[in-house]
Amino acid sequence: MSEGNTNSDSSVNDLDFLRMDWHKFLKARGSGGSFKLLENYKNDTQGDPDFPVTHVLWIQGAQCTGCSESLLDASNPGLLKAFEILNIDLERHEAFLAHQGLFVDGEPANTSELNSEILLDEISERGNYILMVEGAIANGPEGSGKYFMSGNRSSKDMFKKAAQNADLIIAVGTCAAYGGINTANSDIVDILDYRGVAFTKKDPSKGMLKVLGIDKPVINIPGCPPHPDWIIFTLSAIISGNVKIPDDLPEVLDEFGRPKVFFPPDHNVHKDCPRKEFFKNKEFDSCAGGEKCLLRMGCQAFLAHADCALRKWNDGHSYCVQSGSPCIACVEPDFPDNARPLYSSKKNKKSIKKEGD
Repeated sequence: MSEGNTNSDSSVNDLDFLRMDWHKFLKARGSGGSFKLLENYKNDTQGDPDFPVTHVLWIQGAQCTGCSESLLDASNPGLLKAFEILNIDLERHEAFLAHQGLFVDGEPANTSELNSEILLDEISERGNYILMVEGAIANGPEGSGKYFMSGNRSSKDMFKKAAQNADLIIAVGTCAAYGGINTANSDIVDILDYRGVAFTKKDPSKGMLKVLGIDKPVINIPGCPPHPDWIIFTLSAIISGNVKIPDDLPEVLDEFGRPKVFFPPDHNVHKDCPRKEFFKNKEFDSCAGGEKCLLRMGCQAFLAHADCALRKWNDGHSYCVQSGSPCIACVEPDFPDNARPLYSSKKNKKSIKKEGD
């Protein structure tokens, strides 16, 4: 984007947002709207105004489907309009498609029109798709992955098959990106041995791709759940060719594989908090529903590197802290252990000393 251009239309037309400073991105989004940002990519294409079809294969491991539900809440544009603009063909999503997992004598029966297991095999063998993963992938017990089964196969086997021929993998949500709640410290965490796609917590050597010996470019979009904008705008940057895969990823991603424009390394949720004046005045709430600082209720906004406070949720109307809930830093690789116990101020003294203001 041109630094000196104050015209909103011109600014949006010069857009390459995954390379932008995140404040500039939010300013462009506010002046032109999400719809205009996506339309800009379509209008900028050489020759044919429509993008070629981008095939997407979506698989789910251990998760609550909250990431998919969040995506359904996309607005300005809505999910279907965004997919239409970007010409995305979501070929398989277990929760969205009217499919069955039908087996006879232990083998998949029927055709891919009705059987999602056969559909997964057909798409995986064909290749030429973006793999989107929701949920952590079980490696236990003893490397078998059988602590999470889908149909007659483990999520580990399902992921392996889908990952091998993928052009790119996008880990949607903290569980897929880093293991999330499934890797929280517990007496059984080592037995279950859940993994993220390319990381487990902060450790890239323990990601499921490393376990399987598969080398693929990965983009992590954490959050419990992630904001729909983070998913849709990442897809649009890739589909438009404005971000080349894999060449541009080191420039646009942080050390944990997150797009820096949405998860700025040098900024946290606390710095744009609408309750910050109460924090400065040391006025704190001790129960939900108040208007003061939520630090004593365990708010971890100091630790959360995301643009939630400026982007907001529900079509830009609110976000967790604004609506009265402490931030739990759900976008961070060590979530939920970084925020446990939830709604407790036990860890916040260190945060105050580190951040100063």
